[in-house]
Amino acid sequence: MNKYRVYLRALEIEDYKITFKWRTDSEIQYGFSEKRVFVSSENEKKWMETIINDFNKVSLGICLKETDELIGLTFLTEIDMFNRTGHCPSFIGEKKYWGLGLATEARMLILHHAFFDRGLNRVWARIITDNIPSIRMCEKCGYIKEGLFRKSRFKNGQLVDEYYYAVLKEDFEKIWYQQNDF
Repeated sequence: MNKYRVYLRALEIEDYKITFKWRTDSEIQYGFSEKRVFVSSENEKKWMETIINDFNKVSLGICLKETDELIGLTFLTEIDMFNRTGHCPSFIGEKKYWGLGLATEARMLILHHAFFDRGLNRVWARIITDNIPSIRMCEKCGYIKEGLFRKSRFKNGQLVDEYYYAVLKEDFEKIWYQQNDF
């Protein structure tokens, strides 16, 4: 049985009100943007409409099972069905839930979707080398560090290094079945 405290759901247009709050918080913005951006609520609503209607990627809300509260977002993007690869960024926008392992649970759920529902074999991530929480989350989900991109991202006025991580379906399956007692 699934012991996760979160579930994933389709996004609704009205979710923009919550994501707008996250996007305008500079501490949260650091996690999902390379540069400071100024966003109006109208632009956030248009962005939400765009991602909901983009059938080339999967955009989902991360919600607490206990309250149905939207606490973050997760995506399956850059899907390459020929090579069976994709990218799956995610984040928790509600800061009171940071550090509780909920992003890891959400990542496990989106990876399950990527591998078992969409038929992917490899999901990759690029993580700034000082982003320890994201590194830990990926490693808990079976990702393995495969390389380093030197000075590959401009962040906070300087070029920084990123690690390249990836998880294969076969590695993920072992973790999934161990955690879910199948």
